[in-house]
Amino acid sequence: MAGSSDPVCRICRREGDKLFLKGEKCYVKCVFERRPYPPGQHGQARRRKVSDYGVQLRAKQRARKIYGVQEIQFRNYYDYAVARKGNTGLELLRRLELRMDNVVYRAGFASSRSEARQLVTHRHFAVNGHVANVPSMALRPGDTLAVRAGSKDIEPISRSQEMLSYRPMPSWLEIVAGSDGVRVSDLPPREDMETAIEEHLIVEYYSR
Repeated sequence: MAGSSDPVCRICRREGDKLFLKGEKCYVKCVFERRPYPPGQHGQARRRKVSDYGVQLRAKQRARKIYGVQEIQFRNYYDYAVARKGNTGLELLRRLELRMDNVVYRAGFASSRSEARQLVTHRHFAVNGHVANVPSMALRPGDTLAVRAGSKDIEPISRSQEMLSYRPMPSWLEIVAGSDGVRVSDLPPREDMETAIEEHLIVEYYSR
């Protein structure tokens, strides 16, 4: 995960929720379900009351961890959303959802966003027929993402396709007939995004 050296299960425990950062292991063997309290020797102690700033900070950090982006990059996405017309929180989440690594994950070609990032950097995918290896590349409605011919049978991709029963493909992606690819058919609607993210708290954090 970008910008973090912590074991991902500790991240979920710190955030107090399952963030599904380890792919299929989060569905069948989850540490958070056995230890649903913060890590460390005082993890089970009574928690202190969190300030409004603390709540906003945790909301921002949770979104960062889910999408695996660094602080400077996340702030740039927020500034992009502010400059757009419409709801700032929604525009921020759309920008995160349309990252190439996230589209690979949403399409079922990777079991987690970190695995998707690795597959992208190893040049296993093409966008609109051209090889692309930048995980942060922003896709737009009408763009097509496909597995390259020589990568169709590699183990991570074939294994991840079996996980679509856990997380169905979102409505803004459609399968391209006769190919191992998907098309971005529309902008992602809020109901197809991460429910664990409270974008209004992120906006409040940056608006202080």
